[in-house]
Amino acid sequence: MAKHTFDNILYYGDNLDVLRKYIKDETIDLCYIDPPFNSDRTYHQLYLNQGKEDKAQAQAFTDTWTWNDAAIKGYSEICSNTNNVFTKQCIEIISGFKKALGDSPLMAYIISMALRIAEIHRVLKDTGGFYLHCDPMASHYIKLVMDSIFCANQGEYRNEIIWKRQNAKGLAFTRFASNHDVIFYYTKTNKFVWNPQYKSHDDKYVDDFYKYTEPETGRVYSLADLTNPNKNRPNLNYEFLGITRVWRWTKTRMEKAYNDGLIVQTKADSVPRLKRYLDEQEGTAIDDIWIDILPVQSQAKESLGYPTQKPESLLERIIQASSNEGDLILDAYCGCGTSIAVAQRLKRKWIGIDITYQSISVILKRLKEHFGQEIIDKTELNGVPKDMDSAVELAHKKDDRVRKEFEKWAVLTYSDNKAIINEKKGADSGIDGIAFMLTGHDEHKQVLFSVKSGSLTLSMIRDFCHVVDRENAAMGLFITLEEPTKPMLKEVKALGNYMNPLTNQEYPKIEIVTIDELLKGKRLNLPQAIKVLKDAESKKKDIDESQMKLL
Repeated sequence: MAKHTFDNILYYGDNLDVLRKYIKDETIDLCYIDPPFNSDRTYHQLYLNQGKEDKAQAQAFTDTWTWNDAAIKGYSEICSNTNNVFTKQCIEIISGFKKALGDSPLMAYIISMALRIAEIHRVLKDTGGFYLHCDPMASHYIKLVMDSIFCANQGEYRNEIIWKRQNAKGLAFTRFASNHDVIFYYTKTNKFVWNPQYKSHDDKYVDDFYKYTEPETGRVYSLADLTNPNKNRPNLNYEFLGITRVWRWTKTRMEKAYNDGLIVQTKADSVPRLKRYLDEQEGTAIDDIWIDILPVQSQAKESLGYPTQKPESLLERIIQASSNEGDLILDAYCGCGTSIAVAQRLKRKWIGIDITYQSISVILKRLKEHFGQEIIDKTELNGVPKDMDSAVELAHKKDDRVRKEFEKWAVLTYSDNKAIINEKKGADSGIDGIAFMLTGHDEHKQVLFSVKSGSLTLSMIRDFCHVVDRENAAMGLFITLEEPTKPMLKEVKALGNYMNPLTNQEYPKIEIVTIDELLKGKRLNLPQAIKVLKDAESKKKDIDESQMKLL
């Protein structure tokens, strides 16, 4: 395993591979994951579908799950107890699910989760905690898998947390509206980190229970019971202020509290009670129903336009409850990096893993904007191409989950994370990304990207030029793994330049950029740009300019 030389590490790749190759046993204090799941499908489709669905629906890893070679391999690894991380109970549970669900997308999802949950259990310290965020569509299956790995191996189930999202999914014509996510909380052993969390008392609670005010100080208080529920305590059975009871405290302590003004007797024959001052209370202990954390709204300051972005307050509660400063936090599906940003702010170390370069790009941008370049410099990037060999390896991966990752990496790296990725599946008109050049007051023109990893032809340049003309773009950037030929260079030179009316600066109509140049540090150099994070689920053709902001 590679030796970690940084406090923080960001891995670009399949989290199962990363967990197995790089994360050592019992090194993680807290793990949180929010794995992707296609919640928009109906329950009966998930349960009854035996792999007969349109394969075109299974292009992207984050959109859906399919029964394929990876699922078959994963099932075999579980049943053969690869790496000795699966319990007997887990193997039996997975075998039982396979009999019931067959070769279905749901079964593929369960296998994928079981593989990763077992590795997460391995890397957790004995004092570690694990939070798995999912929705009710398959949470009952996942809980059985979690039980079979954690509870069958000296671990403990702690909570099923219900997070009310506020914005209900779907109309309530045929059922109660779906309005919550599920977060399972497990610990590896009974020796775990736990910091109780509190929230402010609501006004009704204060009005109902804190009815008294000290005239001298104005402090608000309630009256609490001083009797002992354990009646078999003869040493605490005595008379105090004319009342004989089994008390919670010794008589000496009771008398001191009374002299300090902390015990009151409202009437001569009433049972003495203890003052509890409102300003000394930590608040109401947080339970397992979380209705006080709103989802990220599009207009919220922390919004990145990321479709499954979770609010920082949600991760803040989890991280504060189950870790301490200096602890190491792992998020194996780090997405837009909310857990990472919160861990950094709360002075924890962190490891993030994601299979898409868009997520890595968003995280790097988020860290830089929130914490400065210093944090980027102190973060190890693992899996991101650093030389031609690794770039070629990424370009030639056959895994459908990373089908367009080479193009995404090239576009986002060359644009310094300022471009939008073209998410269209299928015909994309040769456009892999779009950036923007400011050309006047509130005016801009597109800069188009096309990325090629195979053999080059002169017709590719000409076709791309037609696309640039058709889209009325300022220029096109043709990023290529191979070196361009002399006729190609001659062709782009003959195409001429674009003059920016705002700056009077000229740009080649088509510029060829090689991966070798990109790796050596060449970057897009526009006088000003508009940066946009496109909603990955958006079907819109036009870009909503309300989601842009001027750099």
